[in-house]
Amino acid sequence: MTPLLLLPGMMCDARLFQPQIAAFSGARAVMCAPIGGYDSVEALAAEVLQNAPARFGLAGLSMGGIVAMEVLRQAPDRVAGLALLDTNPLAEKPEVKAGRAPQMEAVRKGDLWKVMREEMKPNYLADGPGQGATLDLCMTMAMDLGDQVFLNQSKALMDRPDQRGTLQAYTGPALVLCGREDTLCPVHRHELMLDLLTGSRLEIIENAGHVPVLEQPEQTTAALARWLEDI
Repeated sequence: MTPLLLLPGMMCDARLFQPQIAAFSGARAVMCAPIGGYDSVEALAAEVLQNAPARFGLAGLSMGGIVAMEVLRQAPDRVAGLALLDTNPLAEKPEVKAGRAPQMEAVRKGDLWKVMREEMKPNYLADGPGQGATLDLCMTMAMDLGDQVFLNQSKALMDRPDQRGTLQAYTGPALVLCGREDTLCPVHRHELMLDLLTGSRLEIIENAGHVPVLEQPEQTTAALARWLEDI
């Protein structure tokens, strides 16, 4: 079977995809690539490709989706299928870019926990009984990755390219998926990607925000399984 390569969101690691890794690793090779070692999307994508199989299914969430689109731009023939989860194909808006500078300065002063807990993570999740445990895991991943990864990823996101042309050129099996209550990357942004990707399918996960892979793992894994059938 075609290997599956997963790219996690900002300040997340393979633990973000633990339900999906458990579900799929019995039948195919599943790997999760880190995306924190460089401060540009182009360099991060090049590193992913350097360590990836010759051909693979590619799924990325949030910043992972942004890097996935650059992987696709750099090596379209290696991507057997594309899944974009809770992400954004557009370049960063000036007002969002401006908001990153004070966050980065706070992290340089040692306030990573505060930036993540008070400014970023509360916007990620839908209300529900599992919200606390999911937030705790997200915070643990962020603190384990540390200050330099935050700074690298922030700079990469600030300067990222618009990828609408990349998506328009891709004709392989494609899934666009998001949580219904995602406020960072809302449904209409995924409808845009659906329109850009020939033959793609949109799956909206109810009772989930920005991380449906953890908030509603069974629904999200089922949607990914349907996509993997075509790869």
